[in-house]
Amino acid sequence: MKHELLFLGRTKDGFIADGIEAYSSRLKHYTNFSISILKEKKKGNRAKSLKGDQGVLLLKTVPAGALIVALDSRGSQFSSESFARKIEEWELRGIRQVNYLIGGPDGLSNDVIESADLLLSLSKMTFTHDMVRLFLVEQLYRAYTIKAGEKYHK
Repeated sequence: MKHELLFLGRTKDGFIADGIEAYSSRLKHYTNFSISILKEKKKGNRAKSLKGDQGVLLLKTVPAGALIVALDSRGSQFSSESFARKIEEWELRGIRQVNYLIGGPDGLSNDVIESADLLLSLSKMTFTHDMVRLFLVEQLYRAYTIKAGEKYHK
């Protein structure tokens, strides 16, 4: 199964970008994993239409047939073990690709939320969208180490 993160704009903090790279590298030992960084448009005076434009760009980038997981604070929360089981469930269903959509500082558009097969929340707490990128990659890595019965999770 291929996992692909889609997000807008580069990660601003170097230490977060380094963490994303470290966990991405580890994750690639278990599964096909990639990150697509889409060009972030500037805000200006049209924040609401910008959010919609960004949503269109995100959805347009998702290949046909891919499962869409949108990161949103209103989404379902999983333990690390149950997230690993969810990934196994997708594999058993023959899902070939999962795309994880992470919005910018203003979140995701309603179109993205409505198009998602799963809304995923990493916590009831609020994090920056850059931190969410890192936390998601780490949780994907953790899920695969759980599936492999390795010690990382302990």
